[in-house]
Amino acid sequence: MSELVARTGRHQQRYEDGYRLIAGCIPFKYTYVEDDECGTSEKIVEVLMINSTSGPGLLFPKGGWENDETAEEAAEREAMEEAGVRGDLVHFLGCYSFKSKTLQDEYSPEGLCRAAMYALYVNEELESWPEKSHRERSWLKIPEAIECCRHVWMREALEKGFSNWYNDGMVTTLPKKRSP
Repeated sequence: MSELVARTGRHQQRYEDGYRLIAGCIPFKYTYVEDDECGTSEKIVEVLMINSTSGPGLLFPKGGWENDETAEEAAEREAMEEAGVRGDLVHFLGCYSFKSKTLQDEYSPEGLCRAAMYALYVNEELESWPEKSHRERSWLKIPEAIECCRHVWMREALEKGFSNWYNDGMVTTLPKKRSP
């Protein structure tokens, strides 16, 4: 059992213009693939996806952005709670709007959501995390992740946000957090 606890409920959720505000990230790491013939290694990027608890397909960690945190803090919290990873947010990938079939409430009766998505460079994979009992992690190359993405808006965040940033050299654009 994890000593870390996931936040639950919606009483602290942020809303704006009829949209529930969401924060999430595309966790990534670098791996090296050895070329046996040449003795060289190639640096490749893998992204972390998690299973959905409500159907087939894979997702990136995301969830409600709450009143007592910034969008960045919410994205980091969701990565830890849902995927069991910690790291550094290094780039804002954009905002993506979508309609949720399950997240309709009095503040967003149509289920409209707007997700702020970030690239998270993973530097720690936890052995135990709040949602470990019903989440599985999968590290995938970008083309594989595009194929497995459950939601169109997440695929767009990966294809347009993350892949464009990757093609532009993956320059860190967010300030590094200072240690307390």
